[in-house]
Amino acid sequence: MIRVILKKLKLHLGDKILQVEETSANEWLIRIVKKDLPEIVEFLYDNNKIRFLNMIGNDERSISGKFALYYIFLLSDIKQCITLKMMISEDDPTFPSLSIKLPALDWYEREVNDLLGLRAVGHPNRTPLINHGRWDENSYPLRKDFKIMPLKYENKNNNNFMQYLGNDVTQIPVGPIHAGIIEPGHFRFGAVGEKILHLDAKLFYTHRGIEKSLEGKTLEEASFIIERICGVCNVSHSASFVLLAEKLSQTKISERAQYLRVLFLELERLYNHVGDTGNICAGFGFAVAVSQGSILKEKLLRLNEDLTGHRYLRGAIVLGGVSLDIDNNDINKILRFMDDLQIEYQDLVEIIFEHEIALNRMQKTGTLTYRQVCDLEVVGVAARASGRDIDCRRDTPYLCYDKLKFAVQTTTYGDVLDRLKIRVLEVRESINIIRQILNDLPNGELTVSLQNIKAYESGFAMVESPRGEDCHWMMVNQDGKIYRYRISSASYSNWPAVCLAVTSDIIPDFPLINKSFELCYACCDR
Repeated sequence: MIRVILKKLKLHLGDKILQVEETSANEWLIRIVKKDLPEIVEFLYDNNKIRFLNMIGNDERSISGKFALYYIFLLSDIKQCITLKMMISEDDPTFPSLSIKLPALDWYEREVNDLLGLRAVGHPNRTPLINHGRWDENSYPLRKDFKIMPLKYENKNNNNFMQYLGNDVTQIPVGPIHAGIIEPGHFRFGAVGEKILHLDAKLFYTHRGIEKSLEGKTLEEASFIIERICGVCNVSHSASFVLLAEKLSQTKISERAQYLRVLFLELERLYNHVGDTGNICAGFGFAVAVSQGSILKEKLLRLNEDLTGHRYLRGAIVLGGVSLDIDNNDINKILRFMDDLQIEYQDLVEIIFEHEIALNRMQKTGTLTYRQVCDLEVVGVAARASGRDIDCRRDTPYLCYDKLKFAVQTTTYGDVLDRLKIRVLEVRESINIIRQILNDLPNGELTVSLQNIKAYESGFAMVESPRGEDCHWMMVNQDGKIYRYRISSASYSNWPAVCLAVTSDIIPDFPLINKSFELCYACCDR
C-alpha cells in the first residue's frame, strides 16, 4: 500500500520529489525542495488518513553546508511513517509556513525560529515562543556556532498577549509565579464577568537547553540526562531514548527485557493515572477523593521502590535492556498488589461518580471537540476523551505490546468528566496488561551490547506516556556521539489545547480544567 501511495506521489508531483528512501521497516524518507512543501503536504492529507507527529530543525552546515527541516507524518491506516526532508540555505533561512492548514505546527515553527533562526514565511503569529527577550538579537542556541553568553536582565516590556478593544473585557494575569508548588507559567485571561473569552499562555520560563547539552554526548552520558527530563514521565522518556538508539543501531533486545520494560511503563502509567484521579478532584475541593487518590498513589510509589530501589522507577530501563530482574516472590507481590489496588481504586471511583456535585462540576466543563483535537494533533488521554482513537502502543507497536491484549479506550464529549473516565478505564487496562506480563514472563538476557550507529543517519521512536506520545529524534556524528537530539513530549503537543478548552467556561473552573489535562511544564522546558 505504501508503495502505491509513493507511486501516486511521484506521478502527481514529478521531479518535485528529489529522492525516496526506505530508512527502516515501515519508515520512508522523502527529500524535497522547500518551495514544494505546501503542495506535497496537501497531497498527502487529501489522499490519506494521516497524522503529523513531529518537526525537527537541524544545523547540518558542517555536513552539507545547509540547515535541514524534517517533518514526520504517520499514515494511520497502514502504520507507515513518512519523513519529509528539505534543506535551507544560510543566505535565505526561510521556509513556507504550514500552521494555517496544520495548526499543530504553530509551536514547532515558532520554536525553530527562536532556536535556529529559521523563519516560517506566512506564519500568523510572530511572537517568540521560548525567547522571552533575555537573549541577544540573532542569537540562536541550536546553531553549532552558538557561543554561550550571560543572559540579559534588564527590565524589558514583553507584553505579547492579546489586546482587547473597549472596556467590556477584563484582563486577569495569573503567574508566572504561583502560590502552589508548581512550575512557572503566565496565564492571561480575557474575561467578560467570570466567563472566559480568551486565554493566552506563556510558558518556557525555565527552559533548560537539554537538547543543546546533549550535543557531543555519548549515548551512555545522554541516558542519564534524558531520564531527568521529567520527574513523573522518566520511564517513558528513557524508553523512547533506548528504543531509538537500539533502532538506529539495529540492536534486538531479549523478550524478557521487552516484557520488563512494559511492566515498568505500565507501573508509571498506573501511579500517574491513580494520582491524577484524586488530583482532578482538588479542582473543586473534594478533599476525600483527593486524599484517597494520594494514598493509592503513595502505595504504588512504595511498590516501585521495593521492586527497583526508586519510587519513580529511575534507572530501571537502560541501553540494551533493563538493569534489574524480578523473581517469583516479586511476581506474587505485584499480583497481590494489583488485586488490592483494583478493589481500592474502584472504591475511589464510586466515591467520585456517586457524588452529584462532583459530576455537576466536571460535566460540560473544559470541552474539547474532536475537530480541535485533530487540528492541534492532541494526544493521549485528552485526544481519546474527545473521541480520537489513537494510541501508539497499538498504532505503532513497540516492545511486546503487539503480543498483549488491551483495549484503547475512548469517549466522545471531551470534557473534564470524560478525561477522568478515560483514566479510570486505562487504570483497569494497565492492571490487565501487568497481569498478562507476570503470568507469561519469558526467559532471556537482561541486557545486550549495542551495535554501532551509522554517522549522520537519523530516526525517531515513540512511546505512549501517561499523557500521550513522547517522540524522540536523534542523529549521531562520526564518533558515535549525539549530533542533534529532539524531544517532543505529549505535554508539548497538548498545552495549546488547554487554551481552547477553557473558552466560554468561568474563571474558577480553570484549575479544574488544567488539572484534567495534567500536563508537565518540565517536558516542554527541555
